[in-house]
Amino acid sequence: MPPSHLVPTDGSFSISNLQTTPPSGSHSKKKLKVELKELVSKLDKLQRVLYADNRFSVLLVFQAMDAAGKDSTIRAVLSGVNPQGCQVHSFKKPSKEELEHDFLWRTTKCLPERGRIGVFNRSYYEETLVVRVHPEYLNGQRIHIPENLDDLWIERFRAIREHERHLSNNGTVILKFWLNVSKEEQKSRLLDRLQTTEKNWKFEGGDLAERALWCDYMQAYQETLKATSTDCAPWHAIPADDKPFMRKEVARITVEKLQSLGLDYPNVDSQEKEKFASYEKQLLNE
Repeated sequence: MPPSHLVPTDGSFSISNLQTTPPSGSHSKKKLKVELKELVSKLDKLQRVLYADNRFSVLLVFQAMDAAGKDSTIRAVLSGVNPQGCQVHSFKKPSKEELEHDFLWRTTKCLPERGRIGVFNRSYYEETLVVRVHPEYLNGQRIHIPENLDDLWIERFRAIREHERHLSNNGTVILKFWLNVSKEEQKSRLLDRLQTTEKNWKFEGGDLAERALWCDYMQAYQETLKATSTDCAPWHAIPADDKPFMRKEVARITVEKLQSLGLDYPNVDSQEKEKFASYEKQLLNE
C-alpha cells in the first residue's frame, strides 16, 4: 500500500512525527520519473472526463517553505493537462484592493469552474502562516485585533473550515498539499540558487530572514494543519527532500481522488441520438 500522507482530522497532528525523506523501499529516481509520466497521462484523460461530466471542480492547494518545490511540482504534475482545463493562481503579498476585502476574497474569486482543475500556489492559508509569524502585517488589514491573538487564529481556522465545507458541498473537490522540506535541504537549495547563474533570479535576500524564523513557521504549520485537515478538505504532508518522489506522490493522490469520483461522459438523449443517422447522412452528402 502506498503511503497516504494524510494529516489526521482528529487534532492529533504533530510535525515531529513526520519524515521529510521518502519511506524506505521507495523506487529509484528513474522509476519515479516513469511513474510520474504515466500518472500525468492518466490525469490528462481524467480532466477531459471531469470537463464532460461537469459536476465537479478540483482545487489543489500548495503550501510550503521557500525552495520546497511548489512551482516545479505544479509544472511537473500538470504539464500534460489541457491548458484550457487547468487554472493556476499564485498569491503573494496582498494588493491594496485585496486588503479592502476580507481575507478569503482574493482567492474566492479565483476558484475553478466545474470541469476544471484549479491550483493555488500559496492561498488563504498565508493568513494563518506568514501573518501568524509576522503579526505586524495585521496592521495593514484594518480589522479588529483581539488582545489575545490566539482568538484571531481560532476564528480564521473556523472561517476556513466553513469556507471549505461550503465549497465541498457545492461540488469543489479540495486537496491540500504541504510540501514538507527539511531545513538542511532548504539550505542546499538556497545555496544552489546563489551558485547557479540560471537560478540567481530565484533568490531573494528576504529568504534568509524567513529561514531564521524556521521554528516559528513550523509551529504555525502544525497549528494550521491540525485545525484545518477535515474529511472534506484533507491536508497531505508530502516529504519534499526528494523531488521526484514528491511530484509522483502529488500526482498519485490527485489521480486516485479523481478516479474515486465516478466520472463519466454524459449520455446523449435518446431522441437526439435517433437523429444521428440523418445528421451523418447530411454530412456525407455535402
